[in-house]
Order: sequence, then structure tokens, then C-alpha cells
Amino acid sequence: MSAFAIAHLRPADPHPDIAAYVERIQATLDPFGGRFRVHNAVVEVKEGGWPGFVVVIEFPGIDEARAWYDSPEYQEILPLRTQHIDGDTVLVPGVAPDYDASVTAAARRAEAA
Repeated sequence: MSAFAIAHLRPADPHPDIAAYVERIQATLDPFGGRFRVHNAVVEVKEGGWPGFVVVIEFPGIDEARAWYDSPEYQEILPLRTQHIDGDTVLVPGVAPDYDASVTAAARRAEAA
């Protein structure tokens, strides 16, 4: 089951370190099967506020996502971004291809009863 690294990054001034981070990140993803699905995209806000942009990276599973984030190679380049761009990053498992939201809804109803 796929998993995702999702980052909500705030607007920032251009800096050479950010360019270096972007140049080097793919090499840190490759050993873990990570692939960009959304990169540096400005979002269309429908509810609430969302200053900045979003990045979504897909991995084969949550173990690979965790291993990538914790890897020495990624930790080495991470400060190139975090010293210049504020943001939030989460790792989240995806749902199975046969996921049915109505099953989740029924479980929630049962919990509430």
C-alpha cells in the first residue's frame, strides 16, 4: 500500500541553498522508491487558509517513507530547506485500492452508538 510524504511549505525568499536542496533530493528518494506526485504546486484554497505550496512524494509503503526521511542522505540536505523555508511535513499511509469510505462511516457510527 502506497504511503506519502506531504509538505506544506510557506512562502520564502529565493536562496541558493533551496536550489541545492531541490537538485539533490531525487538522489535521496531513489533508493526508497520515492517519486514526486506534486512538487512546488500552488494550491487552490476552497476552505480555510493555506499560504504557500504543497509537495507530495509517493513511496511504495510507510516503511520506505520513514526510512527515506530518517536516512543520513536526506538528513544531510534537509537543513538546506528548513533553514530557509518554514513548513510542516507529515508521513501518511495511503488506503488500499479497494477502500470503501462507507465501511469507515459504518465503523464510526458503531463507535458513536
